[in-house]
Amino acid sequence: MKVVTAEQMREIDRSAANIGLPTETLMENAGRAVAEETRKFIGDVIGKHILVIVGTGNNGGDGLVAGRYLEDWGAEVSIYLCRQRPADDKNLALAQERDITIVQADQDSDFATLGSLLDSSEVVIDAVFGTGRSRAVEGVFKEVLTRVIEAKQENGKLLVIAVDVPSGLDSDTGAVDPSCLYADATVTLGYPKPGLFNFPGAERAGRVIIADIGIPSTLAENIPTELITEDWVKSVLPERPFSANKGSFGKVLIVAGSINYIGAAYLACMGAARVGAGLVTLSTASSLQPILAARMTEVTYAPLPEAEAGIIASKATSVLEQWLTDYDVLLMGCGLGQKAQVVEFVKSVLFDVVQDSSLALVLDADALNTLAQIPDWWQKLNQDAILTPHPGEMARLAGVSVDEVQRQRLEVARKAAVEWQKVVVLKGAYTVVAASDGRARISQIANSGLASAGTGDVLTGVIAGLVAQGLSLFDAAACGVYLHGQAGEMVKGEMGDAGMLAGDLLPALPKVIKGLKQGETS
Repeated sequence: MKVVTAEQMREIDRSAANIGLPTETLMENAGRAVAEETRKFIGDVIGKHILVIVGTGNNGGDGLVAGRYLEDWGAEVSIYLCRQRPADDKNLALAQERDITIVQADQDSDFATLGSLLDSSEVVIDAVFGTGRSRAVEGVFKEVLTRVIEAKQENGKLLVIAVDVPSGLDSDTGAVDPSCLYADATVTLGYPKPGLFNFPGAERAGRVIIADIGIPSTLAENIPTELITEDWVKSVLPERPFSANKGSFGKVLIVAGSINYIGAAYLACMGAARVGAGLVTLSTASSLQPILAARMTEVTYAPLPEAEAGIIASKATSVLEQWLTDYDVLLMGCGLGQKAQVVEFVKSVLFDVVQDSSLALVLDADALNTLAQIPDWWQKLNQDAILTPHPGEMARLAGVSVDEVQRQRLEVARKAAVEWQKVVVLKGAYTVVAASDGRARISQIANSGLASAGTGDVLTGVIAGLVAQGLSLFDAAACGVYLHGQAGEMVKGEMGDAGMLAGDLLPALPKVIKGLKQGETS
């Protein structure tokens, strides 16, 4: 499912008109889709009091069409016009023919009628602004939206359904005006918009419903951004032939762990194992090996020399080098720490040992923190790699603030991936996966239960396990993000989001894969 900016959507609309799908047809389709999704969302609409708040542009036209269909289906519909519509507005005329109550803001003294309508309504459909609005909301629009916000605060049962995007939300960035509504659901038209998957906008959108309005998929085939969907993940999951052996599913070498972060090594290894990697080997400080071996009997080990207890020595490079030729993937960084000897070890491995090898790299945590200390590191690391930073690590790597990373997650990740010529997985709510050729995929999952220590280590292991099974780096990263997110949703469904532990995800991972293969997920 493509994700489109406001300008890309305008271009799609123009292209649709050129092939015989004019604005009027798309508006009719859009309005009916909003009405249908409203009916699905609230149940039977017969007798329900629904207020449609209408702006001046096409978004308002969509709202008028939605109101007409809901009236025809038995709802008690009222329409509030923020400004006068054009005299030749066909959809307004059709509403008038049905004797739908229509109120104009400029004839509503002190917005008294709006207040009365809000008091009696069970549902408000926000059709004020669409994707074209990015400047500050002022005047009558601000007043009307503020009144809706106040009504929802007073009546928690009042449902707000936004058309395309909540009014006051920048559809490209997710930035919001103070008067932007908190919608219970947003029916986004044709294609989802990036701002619905970036905060603070994502918080205002509620449940995002993508409505098909009849736009041929070929008109968006060149759009480089997509949602990660279940159907796509099913199409790329590694096959498991009956004739396979452990070598068929790849070998992962994981360099992880230190005296303070022993668990990171465990979580990364088990993440790779739980998605089906054939062999997982942990290379860690030698004194940690017996501790981890007591818990991980399925993993093999390649202990490394120590600089001090639980800290890998810089001279460990030569030992690790002897192992590398037997593996398909090297995962490095989880819980290694930032001691001087460890930093030198990481540099030596990345810039001396693995350069120009056939190894695929997956780099996380302290491997990324080490890279961030090296000016223009990407010009020195010519190996294909997946980088999995959280926002703080991304800020250090890119030389920007965490706030800037979070404000423009999609564009920051995409720009970095192209400049660095690496796959970038920008972790967090609605994780972004960006490729070196400009493509990007966005996760549809935001789960506060995943905001706990160690869940990132599991994700990195999952991605490495998928690379080992033959997926391309970009596909492995996006597929891994989906499996990890769905595992989180499964655990959340069983125990809630408070107290979810990273280790809880591990047994859920194969269940998610099984569900995908058997068509049991949604």
